Amino acid sequence: MIPRYSPKDISAIWSDEAKFERWLQLEIAAVEARVEAGVVPADALSNIKERAKFNVEEILVIENETKHDVIAFLTNVAGYVGPDSRYIHEGLTSSDVVDTCLAMQMRDAGRIIVADIESLIEVIGKKAAEHKYTLQMGRTHGIHAEPTTFGLKLLLWHEEMKRNLERMKRALEIISVGKISGAVGTYQHLSPDIEAAVCEKLGLVPSPISTQILQRDRHAEYATTLAIVASSIEKFSTELRHLQRTEVRETEEFFSKGQKGSSAMPHKRNPITFERLTGLARVVRSNSIAAMENVALWHERDISHSSVERVIMPDSTIALVYMLRTFRDSIETLLVYPERMEQNFDTSYGLTLSQTLLLALTGKGLTREDAYRLVQRNAMKSWEEKVQLKELVLHDPEILEHITAEEINQLFSPETIQGKLKNSVDIIFSRNGL
Repeated sequence: MIPRYSPKDISAIWSDEAKFERWLQLEIAAVEARVEAGVVPADALSNIKERAKFNVEEILVIENETKHDVIAFLTNVAGYVGPDSRYIHEGLTSSDVVDTCLAMQMRDAGRIIVADIESLIEVIGKKAAEHKYTLQMGRTHGIHAEPTTFGLKLLLWHEEMKRNLERMKRALEIISVGKISGAVGTYQHLSPDIEAAVCEKLGLVPSPISTQILQRDRHAEYATTLAIVASSIEKFSTELRHLQRTEVRETEEFFSKGQKGSSAMPHKRNPITFERLTGLARVVRSNSIAAMENVALWHERDISHSSVERVIMPDSTIALVYMLRTFRDSIETLLVYPERMEQNFDTSYGLTLSQTLLLALTGKGLTREDAYRLVQRNAMKSWEEKVQLKELVLHDPEILEHITAEEINQLFSPETIQGKLKNSVDIIFSRNGL
């Protein structure tokens, strides 16, 4: 991932230094497990622990010749350890190291993502509670529908992120496995007990069965989970972009002092942050497709997945952490305009109470078809003549045959509307633990 979108803590997990450090950790753990099993002398382990180290630049030089990164790493480490290096990587194959350590990196990155999801959930929850009763027009197909509150919109996102948290925890569990089972997974040179001991030392669980590699359905599940979380952030960002449109302007992303929105038009205050998050979601989602393409490999393994994962796993995890933190900060500083929400109510002439009137008429004994015809007739006239629906209904003799003017005024009163909505909001918030 480019530096522009790369938080330092998550990026550090994917550095060459961090990768080789995990490789060395695994190799030492394998020697230690074999010392405990009585097949390697203890003094060799002491010497290895004391002297084993690596140099990234030297490894890259060696790899340029060997065209094999694990061999380059082992050659470099052996130069520091000396003769006891013969116990390093003994009985292992490259994928034992690469796959197990990739799992460690994905696990460690996933823990950061889990913490950031939890932080975002907290921020959305606070903002939802703040705007619990902030009246807003609900829209379906982009058209005014019925009243809602901005707090309910945020509460919906809060609940979705709680589901994303559970998904991410499951993905962490499915990827936190290792394998030290040799060239085709049959333990020809190391026993399953050694694998179990090494995995325990690394904080992993041994895979119940593997080939030369861990199976890539695990990685695909992890990557698609990242994609789902990114898609949620895109969903929220898209909604806020719509709400910032000039014609709506019910919310606005924070515009700092000295910030400029356009090189040509000084008046512009654009939703650039939410647009950026929308774009990055496309990257994370696209990477998940590549992860699924990696599931089908030849026989006990080929290497077609390797080059893909060197790109998509760092990029997806780094991008998602950036997205989670950026969206969290944007929600904390979001500008909300309740007065504009109220103004927008009036632009549809009270038509959003059409169902309320419909149900009132059916409650008086009309068939649904007759009630619908009467309400729709007035609704269409309201649009065409730009007149409040209530005023037209109050002068419709056919409707007044079934419902009184006093009842109509009551149906359309702000107190009635807000009172019913408040009761519903209280129930929904309580059901969702806020």
